[in-house]
Formats: sequence, C-alpha cells, structure tokens
Amino acid sequence: MGKGGEDYGKSEILANKEENGFYYPAWSKDVAHCEEKYQVSRENGLSADEVEKRRQVYGFNELEQHEGVSIFRLILDQFNDTLVRILLVAAVVSFVLALYDGEEGGEKEITAFVEPLVIFLILIVNAVVGVWQENNAEKALDALKEIQSEHATVIREGRKISNLPAKELVPGDIVELRVGDKIPADMRVLNLISSTLRVEQGSLTGESEAVSKTTKPVAEDVDIQGKKCMVFAGTTVVNGNCICLVTEIGMKTEIGKVHSQIHEASQGDDDTPLKKKLNEFGEALTAIIGAICTLVWLINVKYFLSWEFVDGWPTNFKFSFEKCTYYFEIAVALAVAAIPEGLPAVITTCLALGTRKMAAKNALVRKLPSVETLGCTTVICSDKTGTLTTNQMAVSKLVAMGSKGNVIRSFNVQGTSYDPADGEIENWSTRKLDSNLQMIAKIAALCNDADVEKSGHDVSAHYVANGMPTEAALKVLVEKMGLPDDINPTSGSGFDGVLRCSYAWSQIEKRIATLEFDRDRKSMGVIVNSRNNKKSLLVKGAVETLLERSSFVQLQDGSIVELDQTYREGILDSLNDMSSRALRVLGFAYRDDLPEFSTYNGDEDHPAHKLLLDTANYSSIESKLIFAGLVGLRDPPRKEVPQALEDCKTAGIRVIVITGDNKNTAEAICREIGIFEKHEKISSRSLTGRDFMDLSKQDKEAHLNQNGGLLFSRSEPRHKQEIVRLLKDSGEVVAMTGDGVNDAPALKLADIGIAMGIAGTEVAKEASDMVLADDNFSTIVAAVGEGRSIYNNMKAFIRYMISSNMGEVASIFLTAALGIPEGLIPVQLLWVNLVTDGPPATALGFNPPDKDIMKKPPRKSDDSLINPWILFRYLVIGSYVGIATVGIFVIWYTQSSFLGIDLSGDGHSLVTYSQLANWGQCPTWQNFSASPFTAGAEVIKFSDPCDYFKEGKIKATTLSLSVLVAIEMFNSLNALSEDGSLLSMPPWVNPWLLLAMSVSFALHFLILYVPFLAQIFGIVPLSLNEWWLVVAVAFPVILIDEVLKFVGRCTTASGMRSSLSKAKRE
Repeated sequence: MGKGGEDYGKSEILANKEENGFYYPAWSKDVAHCEEKYQVSRENGLSADEVEKRRQVYGFNELEQHEGVSIFRLILDQFNDTLVRILLVAAVVSFVLALYDGEEGGEKEITAFVEPLVIFLILIVNAVVGVWQENNAEKALDALKEIQSEHATVIREGRKISNLPAKELVPGDIVELRVGDKIPADMRVLNLISSTLRVEQGSLTGESEAVSKTTKPVAEDVDIQGKKCMVFAGTTVVNGNCICLVTEIGMKTEIGKVHSQIHEASQGDDDTPLKKKLNEFGEALTAIIGAICTLVWLINVKYFLSWEFVDGWPTNFKFSFEKCTYYFEIAVALAVAAIPEGLPAVITTCLALGTRKMAAKNALVRKLPSVETLGCTTVICSDKTGTLTTNQMAVSKLVAMGSKGNVIRSFNVQGTSYDPADGEIENWSTRKLDSNLQMIAKIAALCNDADVEKSGHDVSAHYVANGMPTEAALKVLVEKMGLPDDINPTSGSGFDGVLRCSYAWSQIEKRIATLEFDRDRKSMGVIVNSRNNKKSLLVKGAVETLLERSSFVQLQDGSIVELDQTYREGILDSLNDMSSRALRVLGFAYRDDLPEFSTYNGDEDHPAHKLLLDTANYSSIESKLIFAGLVGLRDPPRKEVPQALEDCKTAGIRVIVITGDNKNTAEAICREIGIFEKHEKISSRSLTGRDFMDLSKQDKEAHLNQNGGLLFSRSEPRHKQEIVRLLKDSGEVVAMTGDGVNDAPALKLADIGIAMGIAGTEVAKEASDMVLADDNFSTIVAAVGEGRSIYNNMKAFIRYMISSNMGEVASIFLTAALGIPEGLIPVQLLWVNLVTDGPPATALGFNPPDKDIMKKPPRKSDDSLINPWILFRYLVIGSYVGIATVGIFVIWYTQSSFLGIDLSGDGHSLVTYSQLANWGQCPTWQNFSASPFTAGAEVIKFSDPCDYFKEGKIKATTLSLSVLVAIEMFNSLNALSEDGSLLSMPPWVNPWLLLAMSVSFALHFLILYVPFLAQIFGIVPLSLNEWWLVVAVAFPVILIDEVLKFVGRCTTASGMRSSLSKAKRE
C-alpha cells in the first residue's frame, strides 16, 4: 500500500494533493471552469508549442519502468538462509580438508572431493530455482501496461488527429472517444456527442454494470465510483461517444496509482509460515551443532594435545596436527549429519506434487510455497463481483399483468449465467404465452442491442455477452420464455446462433428506428414494422418514468384498460419489493398508434425522420404508452457459493467481502449467500471503504476482529490493501480473491492472492499466487483442504528426516565419546541424507488426508513443527539409532556371534572392547596381530596390524551404514501417522511409501555391489548372515515408536477427558 494509504481515510483530497503536487478536482468543477483552468478550448485544442511545454513538466503518458532487483542481488538473497549458510560452511571446510588429504595422492583423493562437490551442487540448484521464481515477481506490472490504450483521437490546433500515440498525450489535450475505444488517460467529460455515454470500468472500480457518464459536476469528496463526469485510463467505452479533457496522465492516473501500489506491495513479500518455521529450525540447529561440535572437540582434545604438570604448571605440550585434522573431520561429519540436506529438495517435490493435485481441482498454483500457505489460511477476503457472483446479469423476477380480478402475476426465474439452458421460469408448466407475455418477450427481444455467443465448443465452453450485460440478460429471458404456438421456430432457417427465439421475433417485426437511451427520460425505444406493415413503438426503461408516460395497461388476455390507481399501486408495490432486494428493475411498455410513423420505413427523406434526429422529441413520442410488465435483474451469486461458505465456517475460516459495488446490492447478496443471516442487523458489520478508513486505527482493528463475516462496499484499491495489512498485522493468514485491476495490489500484499482464470484480468493473474481455472469460489475451499493435507504430510516427512538426522548425530557423538574408530564418513552420511532418505520422505507426501481435515480450525501460523513430546520421541528414536549403528560396529570387532547369528565366517580377528576404545595406542601393544578377512570376493590384508582399525574397519563401517539405512526405512513407516499405530494405519495405505522403501534399498544395494561405487563410498559387500544381523538390530525401532505412540494416545485421551469434565463443571 504505500505511505498514502495510512492517511487515506482522513481525506482523499489531502492524499491526492500529496501525490499529485498540482491538485485540481476537475470532477467537481463545471466544464467552462475546467477549460479555463487547463487553458484550452474544446474546438481548437492545444497548440504544438503548448504540448511541448507541458510535456517538459508532466512527461509522457506511460507507466514507470521500475528497476528490478539485480540478478547478483537475487543470487545473494538465496544464501540468506540459515540452513544454506551452514551447508556452505560445511562445504568450504570439506573442500579445504579434501585439498589437504589430496596431497597424499592416490584413490582417497576422489572420495574426499565427492562430499564438497555434492553440497556445492545442491546450493547451486537451490539458488537457480530461487532466482527463477523471484525473477517472475514483477510480471503483474508488465501486464498492467498492456491494458493501456495505444492510440487516441486528439484535437490540436483546430485539427482532428486520428491514431496519435497515447503516450504523447498531455494534461489539457482534447480527446474524442467512440464506442469500443480504450480510454488513454484520466479525463473530464466535456460534451456528449451521443445522447448517452456508458463506460465499462468494473475492472478498476469493482462495479458490476457499465456506468453512465455525464458532463455535470459532482461533489469534491466523492469516491471513484461517484465521479460520474470522469473517465479513467484502461477502461472501455461500451456505448456512445463524447469529447473529453485530459486531466491526469501516466503514474498520476488511477491505473498509475494501482501500478505504484502493486510495486510497493511486491517489496514487502513476507516469508510463508513454513519458511519461517524452517528458518527458526535452522537457527536452533546452528546452536545445537555448535554445542555438539564443541563438546566432541573437548572430549577428544586429549588425543591430539597432551601436556605434563611440573610444579603445578602445564609443560611439555605435544600437538599432533594429523589427529587434530582427523577430529576436525569428525566435527564436519557431525555438521553434515545434523543438516537434512535433502529437505529443500523433498519440500519442493512435495509442493510440486501438491500443485498437480490442485490443478486437477481447477486451482492453478503459480508459486510453490502458496500450496502450504493455503493450509493455514484463517481469513478469505473475497471480491464480490465475478467471485461470489457470476459477473453476468440475469433476470431473477418476471412480473406480468393479470386479469381484472388479479392485478399482478409474478414468476421467479432461475439461472445465474448467459446460458439459456441454465435454469427455467418457475410455474411455467404450459409454456404457452398469453398476449401479455408475448408482448413482454417481443419488447425484451427487439428493444435490445445485445447478443450472446457460446465461447468454445467443448465441455468447458461458456456463454459470453456482446453489448450491455442487462440487455443480454433480457435476451436470455426471451429464450427461457419460448415462442407462442403460432410462431415457427427458426430451425432450418440457417440461423446457428444461441438466441433462436430472439431471432424469430426479429424476423416477424423489423426494427426501423431507435430512440437511444438518455439519462433524462431513462428509457430506450425502438420502432418496428410488422409483416402486415403495422408500426409499433416498443419501450424499456425505469419503471417510474414509464408509468408517468403510460395511460393504459395490457392485461393477460391482451385487452387494454386504463392505468388506474389500483394497477399503478400494484406495479409500484412490485417495484418496491424488487428494489428492496437490490434488484435492478426495468419496465416494458408499447404504443400501437403512431400516426407520424404510419408510412415511415427508415427513409431519411420522410418527414418523421426529422423527429428522430432531435432527441428532445423522444419523450413526446414515448407518451400515451401501454404498460406491459417489468423484470428484476441482478448479478446473481454462484450456485456453489453458499455451501462453500458453510464449509469455510466449519473449517474455522472467516470470509470478508470487499467490493467496489454499492452497499445495498452487496448487502442483499451477502444475506443470500450466508455471510449474514436473512434478518440480522448488520450496521456494525457492513461499512463502506471510506467509512472504514475514517475510523481510528484502534477502531479499525476492533472492527476487523469481530467474529463472523464482514462486508466492505464502495472499496477502492487502497481500502483493500489497508484491510489486508491490518489483518496480517493482527496475526491472520490472509487469502485475497479478485479478478479486476483494482484487486491487484491487495492480491500482491496478501499471504496468498487468488485470481479468477476466466473473468480475471491479466493484471490480477500476474499479481496472484494462485489462479482459479473455473472462477469457482468452492475451488478455494477444496484447495484449502488440499493445502492442509499437504502441510500434514510435510510435517510427517520433516519429522522423519529430522529424527533420522538425530540418529546420525547420536552415532557420531557416541563414536567420539567412546573413542572408537570413526564408523561413518561424511560422504556416506551425505548419501543417506540426500539419496536414501529422499524417496521415503517424498512418498510421505502421498499420505491420504484425514477425513475430518476440514472440520478442524486452521493451525496458527506460529504453531511449532515439533512440540516437546514429539521432540522427546525423536530424541529417544535418535538415541536408539546412534546406539544401533555404533553397537553393530562394536559387535563386529568384539563378538563372533550375536543373537545366534554367526559372524566368524569372514575370518576377521576379534579384539576386546578396551582395545577398540584405545585403538590409537595400537603401536605400543605387544604381540598384536590381525588376520586377513574376506568381503565378498575381496580379501582384506594388512601390512601393519594397526591398519586393522583404519582400512580394516571397512566391514564394520558397511554394517553401520546398512543398519542406518534399514532403521531409517523402518522409521519412515513410523511417520505414516503422528500418533496412529501401524495396526490401525498399515503400510499399504500409502503404496508409494512401500515403493520408495524398495527404491532406497535398491540404491543401497547398488553402492554395495558395484565395485566402482563401493570404492567411492568406502564399503564392501555383506554376507546373508550379516544382513540378518542388520535386520535384527534395525527392526526394534518400530517397536520402540509403537510404545511411544501408545503413551502419546493415552496422554491425549486423558487431556481431552479432563477438558470435557472441566467444561461440564463450568
């Protein structure tokens, strides 16, 4: 939102003064005053010299090109992450150690460089992906530029210049606008050339209908929707033509302000809840790694630094650089073990899979982290027009005249779109049109300039209106009414359009003249000629004005009677009823006796044609009318919205409606869809955007913190941004939906911006994180459910990977603490973290969702990934992993058999535990020898017996690595459910996990039994007995976690019982 937004509610005038420097409220001044102020006349326009002078002051009429973040800055930002920085330090240290070891030459050099190179590769891939994602952030601004007009028709020096590049306009230019023109700048309407001018500006203001423009000034403090004498850049003329005066260009226009707001909103993108959690975890991990590395260093300092005490003072210091380097390598191994290197890749994979699931549900995710953010959404701020409603006008009520004893007949009309087959007229069983209904159908079909087309031909095809939405809705009504029995349908006539009934009426009665709508008489009329050459005037317009000019009324049987007080009151009662429900009401009337036009056929030389050239004659022509009926229209709510809102309530998600439409219409829609109850008092929950901005900050926060739904009508872009900002400041996770240009800044600012795919502008789509392919509000609810499921699965694999890493840390710590040879080297740990753990962790993303996932309140954005009980559980599991991996290493060296499994088949020598723990003193031992042993087809021999604890540890290391892999595979089964037993949630509920475990074991077998790979990883093949030992040592991890889960379930159940009993007591 920018600085202006904070004070916007205090005074829009002050905000404009502050932004524009030169402030002139052209909308509140009359035409002559505007021309005088800008020193121009509409007849002559500006001179070439004056244009050049003004360009020096105001510049070109174009939106600014904001300088984006440099690629170098983006690359640096990718390393602004705690886990990444730890990895970077570990990689650098590993590389330095590899260089030191490489001086010795030989085969070890290859192994030493694998680890740092792999870590560097991970960091490079992570940086490339991050830069690619962030480099797309400013596309919303590019899309905004595309909706600007490219050319304009301008009057300069008394001459009309067509196709002047719009960027060359300056304030004071005189511009002519015609139907279909895209408006090139913000302009004051000086003169209407046609009788009426209508502009489609809903994408900027949120209004559901095209707006009629006037030359009359309005109040200075009106909102943007109230500036009826202004037209705005980027909007479109849908009816009429006029002369305008350019008042603002470029960044000073309303669309320019939106451009600035999008840019400012993009500067303040917050981290997603998961990103924040991972950063917190990384910081905690840094502290833990530092503490453990220091502890390991202190435990082993005696091995590379010794001294003697003489007279109480340490002397004769002895330092072994080789052993110091060795224990430093252990510390690096510890860091590698503690960091879940595969976590970023697994998270990205899981989110990508989530986007595919959502795409199948018509939710297209543009930014991967949005998948997770959806899961903790607490508030959905929804636009009304085009989001909760269809943005397609539809007739919902048809009122026709009855017989003498029954004044009014009323029919409810179903349907929410321009599809004629969408709904029908209730109680329309006979489908036989009486004379009165025929007249209504004829007027609706012929006094009409709109058309409806089918866009596309497959299942996803939809119907679109060409022309005024209100008129298109009337033609759809004609199709639902059908044709009278004496009119043949148009089949076989060659007509292949959607509106067959309207086409049939146009063939019977030919339109020969049009009395255009104007704001004074508030009606439109057409003169038609029937096949028997009879002329009729058909009129539609505001009911009150038609009644004033009507003398008669047509009854059900077609008879004509005088419009007396009884009929007038009945019609006005229907009008008031529909108006109270925020329907737009149109009346229908006609006249058969047209003596002036009895011989008129459209010929310009006919005397009657002169009457039509002067719009002042239209009211007298449209007099002595026969009133036929009326209809109520609206932009109807989508059918699925009420249920979707109910699902939101069940899921603990608040829905706030923010719309640019008028208050009465918005309140009626909100009552209908369930934001408010039918008869609820909503004065404290329904405000205009301006009223909200006039509140103090404290009152704004109190208003937004109310329970239940809220409505903000007549909202402008800055109002929407202020609402989103305050909600975020109060700790809410905000999803913002919208489709217009006016929604783009708030979409950018929200935690997750959701744009409409069909009705949405490109600006809104580019500013969003997610696009709804079907413009269906209920798709958002489905996407939230999917987001929650994905988050739960992400928690499962994060806990799995962290618990596995805890086991690795425990293993290295125990190795250092006990003083035994190093069991696992860094490259092996890296392989386990990246490759072996990766498939099961990814497969946990396919865990089926909980059945009650949308019946729980949203999690808080600051909820911990790992609570104290889960941390304790995985400390226990990690401790067992450490004991198992170190234990099997010790068992191989010290035992000939274990649990009845014979380990002496390879012929290796046994040592005592004391010898193993003090292996560094081997050169001082008397008569120590080590026998050669077999490893697959290879025989391991030693020239120096003490090498038995160095090169000879290769079999023990292989057993430790295999136990680590096996335990982590079994541990992935534990992660299927946080507290559920494997008896209630067996492994086959997620077949992908079983497949992933098979892949991981296959990869482990690959490095064991392919000699080249075995050499790189420093391992050897195992015998069948040794594999039995691996399984026997690894399997208990499942039994241990089952016991811990049982304790957790009992504790949770006890807590719930105490909460229930406490609630009952209260």
